[in-house]
Amino acid sequence: MRFLVLGSGLQGSACAFDLLSTTDGAVTMADQTPERLAPFLAPYLGKRLAVLKVNATDQRNMRDVMRGHDAVLSAVPYYLNATLAALAVDLGLHFADLGGNQAVLERQQALDPAARKRGVAVVPDCGLAPGLVNIVALEAMRRLERCESLKLYVGGLPQHPEPPLNYTIVYSPEGVLDYYTTPSWVLRHGQPAQVDALSELESVDFPAPLGHLEAFHTAGGVSLMPWEFAGKVDTMEYKTLRYPGHVALMRPIRELGLLGTEPIDVGGSRVRPRDVFVAAVDPKLTSSDGRDLIVVIRIKPHRVFTRRGADLERELPVTLREALLGAEVPVATLKGRVLLTLPAGTQNGKTFRLTGQGMPRLKGGSAGDLYVRVKVVLPTHLSDEARTAAGAFLDLVDQPDPRA
Repeated sequence: MRFLVLGSGLQGSACAFDLLSTTDGAVTMADQTPERLAPFLAPYLGKRLAVLKVNATDQRNMRDVMRGHDAVLSAVPYYLNATLAALAVDLGLHFADLGGNQAVLERQQALDPAARKRGVAVVPDCGLAPGLVNIVALEAMRRLERCESLKLYVGGLPQHPEPPLNYTIVYSPEGVLDYYTTPSWVLRHGQPAQVDALSELESVDFPAPLGHLEAFHTAGGVSLMPWEFAGKVDTMEYKTLRYPGHVALMRPIRELGLLGTEPIDVGGSRVRPRDVFVAAVDPKLTSSDGRDLIVVIRIKPHRVFTRRGADLERELPVTLREALLGAEVPVATLKGRVLLTLPAGTQNGKTFRLTGQGMPRLKGGSAGDLYVRVKVVLPTHLSDEARTAAGAFLDLVDQPDPRA
């Protein structure tokens, strides 16, 4: 199989290496500056790896480059992906990209009938986010009986941040700035809604070496999930992580129009402010010093259940009547309500075990158990009549001194 990788930057180089090291196929890497080939690809050059100098905006050139390949992986800026995907489908080639833009994704979805007719697959949004983070989130949701809230936090951060932005470019700067300027899709009360990029700033603390970070909305990370889970999940959102102070710098830059994509006149020439901004900051934010990838997965505490491995624990309030005389009491579990039979004289703190009502086990098999701890709630306001009746009742009860 012959693969075509478009773009030889950090992401494209990693994609090419993955294809070369995990398949026996041949890889062509096409870029406008192919001479910047990553050192770890050098051993494959002239064997299973070929490089080409191309201009991805030249459709005629790209059509010629694509011919002779079986699949195309795009690691070029997001705004080229819709056109490139259409070219691939027209030529009968499979296509995947690193995605990240909702409008581009909608244009690619429209290629479905043509792709089916040609017998090829178009798989957008295959990067870190969107991409890997969505796969991890969906797998976590699959292991739950019901997911009420899903919050994704992602940040490609330098190990050694340097002012003023404390950020290092790890993928297309065009993509970063698009996320900062495009409204983000979320789920609120189960329905898709949009919020402003760089909004709803919050503080998030991680173990060392990351420490204190800030999180804010950015576009693209949730891909199609808000529509897939509308009416099924109450809250869903994606936020980008940066070192503190990043938003305070980037928001004024955005509001001043320095990230705009509409051309403006500068000395008689039409230029896009974003192009100028990227050209100015890209050399200063590019570093080869970073090495480690840190992934932190947190499980948010549930308001009812406490998790102990595959088992769950919860507290069950019961009335004095139910504890004294016994009763069948409804208990909410992950799978719905079940009836728990309380024997007469159930003590406060008594724990009951509901088999198979816990969490699904990660490697299959039966689910864990649910341990229900009884909490007897005593009446707090007694009328004189009730107090007299309670005293008379207690005089009839032969209860030994529990402190003896």
